[in-house]
Amino acid sequence: MFNGSSITQFLLLAFADRRELQLLHFWLFLGIYLAALLGNGLIITTIACDHHLHTPMYFFLLNLSLLDLGSISTTLPRSMSNSLWNTRAISYLGCSTQVFLFFFLISAEYCLLTVIAYDRYVAICKPLHYGTLLGSRACVHMAAAAWGTGFLTAILHTTNTFSLPLCQGNVLDQFFCEIPQILKLSCSHSYLRELGLLVVSICLAFGCFVFIVVSYVQIFRAVLRIPSEQGRHKAFSTCLPHLAVVSLFVSTAMFAYLKPLSISSPSLDLVVSVLYSVVPPAVNPLIYSMRNQELKDALRKLITGCYSEGINFLSASAKQLPCNSGQAQPVF
Repeated sequence: MFNGSSITQFLLLAFADRRELQLLHFWLFLGIYLAALLGNGLIITTIACDHHLHTPMYFFLLNLSLLDLGSISTTLPRSMSNSLWNTRAISYLGCSTQVFLFFFLISAEYCLLTVIAYDRYVAICKPLHYGTLLGSRACVHMAAAAWGTGFLTAILHTTNTFSLPLCQGNVLDQFFCEIPQILKLSCSHSYLRELGLLVVSICLAFGCFVFIVVSYVQIFRAVLRIPSEQGRHKAFSTCLPHLAVVSLFVSTAMFAYLKPLSISSPSLDLVVSVLYSVVPPAVNPLIYSMRNQELKDALRKLITGCYSEGINFLSASAKQLPCNSGQAQPVF
């Protein structure tokens, strides 16, 4: 029997027991993590440096990339270090911090995806009012509301979860600290309070999902009324990346938390958790850049500019080097 106050660490679920597979997991996650850092970092740098991209859509995309970087940095580094050093342990403080940061960033990202749906709705269905409804101040307020909502919900869930007495051990059937897995360790009926908070959060998430669906119904109706094929293609190209990101995020999260208990198993839960916590932050930059010619052009210009500046710097440095006069130098 354990008590929550006596637990100093939790044991996470390992991806493999064999050393070779642990190292394979480390290198695989390292590649995914570096790809996520590179992709999201390039999007953030490109949007910040190119003034042509200082529009509401790209402002929200910059915030989305920041949230993706944060969420994947909350789970992957710890899992990689555990595989590299052949351990499963995470401290009590580290686990609570991980729960708070992951819930905060995931909640804020979902709220931001809802805001982006509203941005696309106004841009396509009410283009004449776009500048009025989505001015710079309104965009900052909506982004701040998304971040603030995620922060408040994470505070509520984290403090309530870790105030519960834990007496079912300290082993978590997940590769990172997650609220449902911690609730399984509770030995008190007070866990129903946290389940109540989760139900409220699910209802809010469902409300956001309904808002996104209704927005896209209106968007598709407006797009189909556009007479020119080029106009329809341009409108779809700005909406499809966001729709793909929402579909990936919502489908994997719903399957992770709402799948039937009859098909639940530790290995399946592990795979599904990777799909909703690791894959979206890594592939979101690719999804947003594939069909966005404006972003690709800005990224190409940024890379070309950095390459040219590097060449010029090397050339200037070479010119400043002392020239060899052709005379033999003494050797000591």
